[in-house]
Amino acid sequence: MTAAPAWQQRADVVVIGTGVGGLAAARAAHRAGSNVVVLSKAVTGHGVTATHYAQGGIAVVLPGTDDSVEAHVADTLAAGGGLCDRDAVTSIVADGYRAVTELSGAGAQFDQGPDGNWALTREGGHSRRRIIHAGGDATGAEVQRALDGAAAGLDIRHGQVVLQILHDAGAAVTGVLVANADGIGVIHAPSVVLATGGLGQLYRATTNPGGATGDGVALALRAGVAVSDLEFIQFHPTMLYSANAGRRRPLVTEAVRGEGAKLIDSRGDSVTEGVHPMGDLAPRDVVAAAIDTRLRETGDHCVYLDAREIEGFEGRFPTVTAACRSAGIDPVNEPIPVVPGAHYSCGGVVTDVTGRTELPGLFAAGEVGRTGMHGANRLASNSLLEGLVVGTRAGTAAADHAASSGRVRARAPEQVEHVGLDRNTVQQAMSRGASVVRDAAGLRQLIELLSTADERRPADRGGAEDAALTLAALVVAGTALARTESRGCHHRAEHSGAEPDQARSTTVRLLAGAVVVEAPAAVAS
Repeated sequence: MTAAPAWQQRADVVVIGTGVGGLAAARAAHRAGSNVVVLSKAVTGHGVTATHYAQGGIAVVLPGTDDSVEAHVADTLAAGGGLCDRDAVTSIVADGYRAVTELSGAGAQFDQGPDGNWALTREGGHSRRRIIHAGGDATGAEVQRALDGAAAGLDIRHGQVVLQILHDAGAAVTGVLVANADGIGVIHAPSVVLATGGLGQLYRATTNPGGATGDGVALALRAGVAVSDLEFIQFHPTMLYSANAGRRRPLVTEAVRGEGAKLIDSRGDSVTEGVHPMGDLAPRDVVAAAIDTRLRETGDHCVYLDAREIEGFEGRFPTVTAACRSAGIDPVNEPIPVVPGAHYSCGGVVTDVTGRTELPGLFAAGEVGRTGMHGANRLASNSLLEGLVVGTRAGTAAADHAASSGRVRARAPEQVEHVGLDRNTVQQAMSRGASVVRDAAGLRQLIELLSTADERRPADRGGAEDAALTLAALVVAGTALARTESRGCHHRAEHSGAEPDQARSTTVRLLAGAVVVEAPAAVAS
């Protein structure tokens, strides 16, 4: 790019992303009086966010039930493998009912039980029925619909690829560098909210949409901001298996097991019996590892989820039913073939519970952020909860920062060059070396390959995504190699158990273009 940007604009708050975290933040900042611009790299608005594809629901403690904030916190900590921040978990869980009530007020319609109250289901790792849902198993689509409607008056722009977070020598954010149909330009803004989602596209098989390429992680690292816990990538235990499936594959919601479905292998034997006291409703990392182990033992391509005993399956799980039948499977009369698939990044850009990062003016919310809520393994249906709570807080904090900062001017760089391998190469390498179970030899080979990336990526969506995926892959591989234990959703073949002295989060920075793993930070327990 030349020194003179093709175009320049101004805003108080720029939000990058249109999923639950992004739209919650944008609405909050707008309510606080900020001039908000929302950027999406997608050319259209339908079905492009991970939020849209979320099936299970939102974990929330409802008044008048046998549940409590303390019980929800305890379940979250138990699933998190010793790396959750208790204070962060408590803060977010305690704010859940307010957040879903606000969402309901914005138009979200959750399923009701016979008593007229929100219906509750149970998922893996939860000791109570505390999952509210919509459309049976289409909660994410309903959340997205409601937020899209509530954000209809905001300045939401599609086809916008953010290339760089601009800042004043690390002192504070001054804006973003953006590529669109008019060329490469600058939006001057004192506050930026990263809400770019996850990085499931690191792998060949994932439940994530095509845009989940780790953009926010890469943008934060290049701005000098730390990321943490990226070795903990949650593989959803039950992604629909199909030999001819594309890169984004539908998941079979955990609520199916919550309603009584059983995981079996090709011989009809239980996959999780004797593995964990909660059996098929064990935390996701346990179930995914059990499936991976069984597949290695049997040589089969998949295991099966037998839901034939669930009455009214089609009505309770219409999304799963449709996905199965489109793949030629009748879930009412035959077991559903499933495999683990890359689903959720438990780590991300380091923030507090308001979404603040260490760079003044930069915030993060949703899957891209790492508040300490999820630790080494996210508890089912805590993601939409965190996105709503932290997104709203981040938007409010971003508006406050913009108001106190006043007018800023960003200086566009003379040249923007990112390097990376092409997406297919990264996906093939990550699927071999850093999948459900990793080992040192595979991780070293992976890092060696990724380190050869010296091809300049063009300043367009494809080039930016290739560069982001390559950088995110280096961080995942480096932290996975450094963690010589099995904890949460990080499994090392040669280290079967967790090591007490490694019950710490791993922090990574980008220094002089190199990924540097810092000394582990203690976790508030």
